[in-house]
Amino acid sequence: MKPQAITKTIDMGDGKIITLETGVLAKQADGAVTVRLGDTILLATVVATKEAREGIDFLPLQVEYREKFSAAGRFPGGFFKREARPSDHEVLTSRLIDRALRPLFPDDFHGDTQVVVTLMSSDKMNQADAIACLAASAALAVSNIPFGGPVSEVRVARINGKYVLNPLITEMEGVDLDLIVAGTKSDILMVEGEMKEVQEADMIEAIKLAHEAIKKHCVAMEELSAMVPKSQVKRTYNHENNIAEIGQKIHDFCYQKYYDLAMNPTGKEERNEKFAAIKEACLATLSDEEKTDKAMLARFFKKTQKKAVRNVCLDHGKRLDGRKTNEIRPIWSEVDVLPGTHGSAIFTRGETQAINLLTLGSSMDEQTIDRATAKTSERFMLHYNFPSFSTGEVKPIRGPGRREVGHGNLALRALKPVIPGIETNPYTIRLNCDILESNGSSSIWPPCAAAPSPLWTLA
Repeated sequence: MKPQAITKTIDMGDGKIITLETGVLAKQADGAVTVRLGDTILLATVVATKEAREGIDFLPLQVEYREKFSAAGRFPGGFFKREARPSDHEVLTSRLIDRALRPLFPDDFHGDTQVVVTLMSSDKMNQADAIACLAASAALAVSNIPFGGPVSEVRVARINGKYVLNPLITEMEGVDLDLIVAGTKSDILMVEGEMKEVQEADMIEAIKLAHEAIKKHCVAMEELSAMVPKSQVKRTYNHENNIAEIGQKIHDFCYQKYYDLAMNPTGKEERNEKFAAIKEACLATLSDEEKTDKAMLARFFKKTQKKAVRNVCLDHGKRLDGRKTNEIRPIWSEVDVLPGTHGSAIFTRGETQAINLLTLGSSMDEQTIDRATAKTSERFMLHYNFPSFSTGEVKPIRGPGRREVGHGNLALRALKPVIPGIETNPYTIRLNCDILESNGSSSIWPPCAAAPSPLWTLA
């Protein structure tokens, strides 16, 4: 006998109806919801361990978005006719979901948590990435996992001067603004997208429109959760062993030393060595019993160091490297640094450095994109790499991680609208950005290092 489904519908007011359903599929997961928009259907599941692994002082959250080729009635391309490693599109959608969910879990919740969102059916019209976060949050809402949501995402595009929520795939040609906005009922959490040099007022209008839709989603998830008995009482947990007396000892010993160190500018390596020396000196004052919980000690040291460094910045307007709050790091760049490439440039700011290499090819070099819902090609590629030596670390060399895929995509979307003739030039273009040094965020380095290259002579 088929179980009784619990459903909730959301009328977006523009003819689009979103249906949430739970209680039928994947019932052994902590939470499972199907979300339907048109004939596009996603299944979202969430499972979390009740106990945290030993030594874990963060949230081990995995967010996976996957598209079944069968959802669109297609076979996977290639020799092996089954889904394999996630495509860049799946990785980017996973990151969109992750960035909205991660901040809303309790700070002291460290249970291994996995969210899986699967495209089960596609009508090849409604874009699944626009409702993937809604599905993930709904699965959490009907579970007993502690979570500070609900949260949701929507896409906003401006088409012929008109803003459209979750536009159809066929409506996306020629848009001059394309945003994914995430938020709760009260706040905006994330904005990602691309546009063609629109005004600030246009951005604000798009975000406001998105937030109104997000509010409807959140209300619907709250009402759905209220119909599921399991979600009424969230599980209790104790994933942190915080002994206030030990925390106070660490604060009393380290705070002023951290503060004084932050007041005297040093380089990254020297500063790290001195911070580590303060930590070792403090550990020597603790008993063996007080040093048994290393994760707890690491939290207290990190908290004390962060407070000291922050207060130096607030009290004296001084950052760790000696800069004032209104000063930027020293910048230098150089072009044509490698004779064998079609183009090359180095961009350095402070202790972060990137080299960007340009290669031009023919139409034979286009990248084939084979997804469940689309088969296209791409003539402009940007590949971002973050080798471990850039931070003085030793790690095995693997394929590109999610961070590298995500940062490369952000840079590509920033460069593509401002390259003259990108739609008409005869070349296939590949930019390869390697981070050579890193002290601070390096996600903006690819467009900075690409700017001096010969791309702007292609028109």
